[in-house]
Amino acid sequence: MQENIVGRAAHRADIQARAVQDMAAMGVDGAFIDQLVDRFYGNIQKHPALGPVFEQKLAGVWDAHLAKMKSFWSAIAFKTGAYGGKPVQAHMSVSGMTPDLFVQWLALFSKTLDSIAPTPEAHAWFMASAERIARSLTLALFYNPAMDDPNLRKT
Repeated sequence: MQENIVGRAAHRADIQARAVQDMAAMGVDGAFIDQLVDRFYGNIQKHPALGPVFEQKLAGVWDAHLAKMKSFWSAIAFKTGAYGGKPVQAHMSVSGMTPDLFVQWLALFSKTLDSIAPTPEAHAWFMASAERIARSLTLALFYNPAMDDPNLRKT
């Protein structure tokens, strides 16, 4: 049993070390994550459609949200497992949330990366991650399996 635990810890450490190395090869470090989150959410706040939706949920707690998002993106990039939030539940309580907002969110994320990504590889990696996140949240929040029924689609 003890060997299994030690083996898993070593495996996890190897995964994290590889992630740090892979991110460094793309020019990504903790400072980049901080800059990405700060710049992106600064852009969100100015966005005509996204800004009001985020503001109604985050008014007065933006700093805490930014810290949470930095932890989230660091955990994804560096495979730390440090993020323990529940994103689906957090987004369920946001009024005004629509599937189209995720399309706009992705476009703004890409535009933010256009201006600060250290390499094309970093841009591609973060966009692929953001697209998976958006797809996952969209499915969790808006997918209705009943709509897969061909008889319902005709109506």
